[in-house]
Amino acid sequence: MANITKISPLAPASFPDLPAIKGARFATVEAGVRYAGRTDVMLAVLDPGTTIAGVFTRSSTRAAPVLDCQTKLGGAPDQSAAILVNSGNANAFTGKHGVASVKAITQAVAQATGTPEGRVFTSSTGVIGEALPHDRVVAKLDALNSSLSETAIEAAAQAIMTTDTFAKGAKASVTIDGQTVNIAGIAKGSGMIAPDMATMLVYVFTDAVYDQGKLQTLVAGLSDKTFNCITVDSDTSTSDSLLMAATGASRVDATGNGDFADALHAVMQDLAHQVVKDGEGATKFVEIAVTGATSDKDAHTHAMAIANSPLVKTAIAGEDPNWGRVVMAVGKSGAPADRDTLSIWFGDVLVADKGWVSPDYVEADAAALMKEQDIKVTVDIGMGDGSATVWTCDLTHGYIEINADYRS
Repeated sequence: MANITKISPLAPASFPDLPAIKGARFATVEAGVRYAGRTDVMLAVLDPGTTIAGVFTRSSTRAAPVLDCQTKLGGAPDQSAAILVNSGNANAFTGKHGVASVKAITQAVAQATGTPEGRVFTSSTGVIGEALPHDRVVAKLDALNSSLSETAIEAAAQAIMTTDTFAKGAKASVTIDGQTVNIAGIAKGSGMIAPDMATMLVYVFTDAVYDQGKLQTLVAGLSDKTFNCITVDSDTSTSDSLLMAATGASRVDATGNGDFADALHAVMQDLAHQVVKDGEGATKFVEIAVTGATSDKDAHTHAMAIANSPLVKTAIAGEDPNWGRVVMAVGKSGAPADRDTLSIWFGDVLVADKGWVSPDYVEADAAALMKEQDIKVTVDIGMGDGSATVWTCDLTHGYIEINADYRS
């Protein structure tokens, strides 16, 4: 596997100081699943009363852990729960061996932690098509269970990384009826990022009380606004999973609370943006805003066509304001568009106006904007009221270098 040593130039200055979430404890260990000299397994144990929601990849080649998790949502919250994640091996396209690995791990976690097996959720990330050496994970469970701590969430974020160059975390707090509830989330993701569900691996925890069914609806809806609006390379993973746990330890019921929903949205969007900023080989963070489409759905289609275009992304990498490539991407998206109503901006520079280059366009102005790390491209389709915003990164030689020898 390629050695990832250089931290993304778009990385935040430091990992955030995440609040301890009462009712959630974490531990990590080096199990040698694939990597040497680093932690690669994390365990989270959640107190009885925890409700869990989840959103997963809709890939037709979903990994065994994803299929197992999908069957377990909505279990009895009066019992404890656990989440175990390994990096280095995706346990995907492994047939009956994958199913057996999930069973072995969930049974061992249940035994070590006293959690019902039906409340043990697992995720695996890494190489596809290789049997998971689950015995290495199982052998470490007693060590994991004995070292659980409310303050080990940053270590958990580090243990789930694969080609990530930095650990990803985000937080928020909300006052409800005079009491504070906290939200903390971690994520991993750097490549194979173009979800149609949530994305990569994401784990969000809160000490709020929240009805499971309504939490599921909230998380799924917010995923559509955040993780479903990012792309690094147009490839949807076999293993994408988002799990959210509401421990209820604060005894503050946030069910249906608008401020809580807004805070959770902010955490999920922060994590989604961090994934894009850690896109393999990325040097630019790019926002694509589409307005004037025939519907929001069509606006999203246009935006993702632009964001996924290798020609658009390489132009951005080369700091070339090649707006013709944006025109191309809109035209190929499949959503309704009219050449003669199309307008395009790079930053605040109008480059194309209603089907033709703007008479006031000066390429040097747009070229200067392209040298910045954060770039915004706005496209007005000119046909309706639909709008959407998505986020992506540029496509550089670094992406090829990382992925050309990923398995070696």
